[in-house]
Amino acid sequence: MPTQHRAIQSRQALIRSAAETFLEKGVPAAGMVEVSRRARLSKGALYFHFTSKDDLTLAVRDAALATLHGIEDGFARSPEPLAVAVRDFAVELFARVESDVVLRAGLRLRPETAPGLDIHALEHRWYALFLDKAVTCGTGAPVGPLAPLGAAEPDGPRESDAEPRRSAQLLTSIVVGLLHLGGADRTWWEKESIVGLWTLLSGAAAAGTPTPDRIPAG
Repeated sequence: MPTQHRAIQSRQALIRSAAETFLEKGVPAAGMVEVSRRARLSKGALYFHFTSKDDLTLAVRDAALATLHGIEDGFARSPEPLAVAVRDFAVELFARVESDVVLRAGLRLRPETAPGLDIHALEHRWYALFLDKAVTCGTGAPVGPLAPLGAAEPDGPRESDAEPRRSAQLLTSIVVGLLHLGGADRTWWEKESIVGLWTLLSGAAAAGTPTPDRIPAG
């Protein structure tokens, strides 16, 4: 195996090992020796790649951000209107959070330790992302029933297209809420739970429950 490829694999193994250790013990209690042992690498190999635990923590943060950027890019490329695109984004996001220990650990890092992945930062990121989608592709609800995953959306204007900011705010709150709830109960991150929530929102909107475009401004 080429030396450069081995070095990349070693670095990735150490980042994953650190993420697992951070999740189990927290960053303050995680030891560098334990991280190297879990990765089945020497302490010297660890310090070859990372000069300190702070350096390693930032590497976990950066790897988690890279994964998150990839999921967000997929959302941005989706041709679907906002409501459907956010539902699909949530399904993909939480499937990855569930399966990817580095992303999961990155999302739990304290903002003062590794800024960029705290709840407030994510709220700003996702609101801007969702608002751009609302402006370019339309909001697509929640006004009437949402289409099943993968189904084409009907053509024509939507009632909530007039209020993209409120729709983006509502959907940002839902995704951030799911992130918080899933930290204690991972069933919130399951595809069936997310699709079911969107169905309930659609049903409430169809029954006349106020939706973002119907809520009076404060």
